[in-house]
Order: sequence, then C-alpha cells, then structure tokens
Amino acid sequence: MKIDISNISHRYDVEVLKSLTFRLEGYHSIAIIGASGSGKSTLLRLLSGLEKPSQGNILINDTNVKEESYRKLIGFVFQNHNLFPHLTLERNISLILEKTRGYQRAKAIEIAKDFLSRVRLSDQMHKLPKNVSGGQAQRASIARAFSLDPEIVFLDEPTASLDPVLTHEVLQAVNEFKASGKNFIFVTHVLSFVRDFADYVIFMDQGQIIEHGPVTLLEKPNTDAFKNYMSYIR
Repeated sequence: MKIDISNISHRYDVEVLKSLTFRLEGYHSIAIIGASGSGKSTLLRLLSGLEKPSQGNILINDTNVKEESYRKLIGFVFQNHNLFPHLTLERNISLILEKTRGYQRAKAIEIAKDFLSRVRLSDQMHKLPKNVSGGQAQRASIARAFSLDPEIVFLDEPTASLDPVLTHEVLQAVNEFKASGKNFIFVTHVLSFVRDFADYVIFMDQGQIIEHGPVTLLEKPNTDAFKNYMSYIR
C-alpha cells in the first residue's frame, strides 16, 4: 500500500490535525494508535474519504481520496457497527451490494450469506441488529465491509464498546480475513491486536504524528510521549 499525505490540517471547533505530511509504501496492515483526542480517528476518516480535510491532499495507491471512484476501493468498520436497525443482518449486506455494486438481489443474498457464514453468523442472519449481541452485530459489520471486495479495509476502534469475550470474537473475525490479500488501516487501543495484526505503527499525540515504524517500534519507542503512552496501556 502507498500513502501520500501532503500538508493535511483538519478543524472541527478546534484544529484536530496540524499540517501533517507523511509518506509510506510497502506495508499492508497499518495501526494508528494514541490517547483519546490525539487525532487518530480523524486521520482514519480522512484516509478513508469519509471526511474531506480542511487543507491539503491525500493519495492512497495514487488515487485522491476525494474522488468518487475511491469509494469503491474501500470498506469501513465503525466503532458501533452502524448497521441499519430495521434490516436483518443478511439484508444489511445484500442491500448495500445491490445499491453500490449493482448485483441482482439473488446474487447479493448469496454473497451476504457466504460472508455471514465466514464470521459464524449463519444462524443469526435473519435477525435484526437489536436481537443479536454487540459482538455478533460487529461481526456482521465486518462481513459487510469484506463483502464489497475492497482493496483497503478501515477499522475504527472495532471493539471499543465490547467486553473482553466479545472483543476476542470480533478480532478473531478480522484475523480470519487477513490472508485475503487486502490492505488494512485501523485504529485500536488493543495492543495485542496491533502486535498480531499490524506490520506498521503510527503513534499520534495532539494532532501530530510523533513516531512511526515497523510494529517492533512498540517494544522500543524513541520519544518520551510514546514511552509514556506505552507505560500506561501495557
């Protein structure tokens, strides 16, 4: 995967990201970590094209994330599954396939059933999101993201609201897709997942990229900010 960030800034009520310039090539699973409020989820949303930066440009694999064509290259897993509450798990996937990929309904349902079975939800596919556990709903969200056959999968704290058992369920589901040849960019506070799944780490603090490098950087951070962060969350 190739990432080219040029002079990115982003504001809400205050400036969240501050003149970031960053280039990376040759890695396939990138973790963005840092304390709450560091800007990591904002950066993820900009990289995915869900939001446009206040200033600057982002190219992913030489495609500008602002272009409409980029949307067909990505899948996104949100913190709180973001499933349509009035649709079954199966229909949450098949409807998206019909609307965004142009599949006929029968084919879309076939694909939805296949991906739900991969995350062990075959027996839950006709239930509404409110009638399954948080872990099951999040696994359905993961199945939906992968059913789109994206080049890049973005995950924004996919286990943030889950207990340890459900966290294990969700991360296991993500791991099972690792061999699919996709690229991943993700935000998480679960360091064991970073160590097992990432090949590159970006550490952020106060809207800046402070350190970045191969995942072994977790064991030997160079800056005081990163050392302090690691001491708190080990």
